[in-house]
Amino acid sequence: MKKALLIIDVQNDYFDNGAYPLSNANMAAKNIQGVLGKFRAEGDLVVFIKHINMKESATFFKPETLGSEIYKAIEPIEGETVIIKHTPNSFRDTELHQFLRLQKIKELVIVGMMTQHCVDTTVRAAYDLGYSNILLYDCCATKDLVFSGETIAANIVQSTFMAALSRGFSDVMSSTEYLRKIK
Repeated sequence: MKKALLIIDVQNDYFDNGAYPLSNANMAAKNIQGVLGKFRAEGDLVVFIKHINMKESATFFKPETLGSEIYKAIEPIEGETVIIKHTPNSFRDTELHQFLRLQKIKELVIVGMMTQHCVDTTVRAAYDLGYSNILLYDCCATKDLVFSGETIAANIVQSTFMAALSRGFSDVMSSTEYLRKIK
């Protein structure tokens, strides 16, 4: 089955000194580097998704800012595709689905940020479009959330979303498990 690595919103604003830093973003990026290296070595398709927030009230991913740029440690190389999106769903109002179909991609290996927002939305949309998904949980990052006056720790948010997505929407595993599986 022809596969692609889909790297969602790994952008400067999510890292230390960014406008909206996430918990474990650096560790996720390090793990992404390993998977990205394998895809590049094998000549498999790599697609970067870059979120640009066009709302006037945007606090991060503002157009033409350093914060909206793809994180340097995993930035695209010549020939790799970058798709710009403006909503949490990487498929909505973008050429992603058409591009993947032209490349005859059936399986997506998905990594990125934020787990509970753009990653979750994209995994579910990919499932609805008929893709077979593999989500690498240690290549994703989130942050503490507040709901009804209670703070929910980032690790709980991460685990909860991964558990939900593993129930039919995606195979969920670590990057180590994935790299071992494809050897």
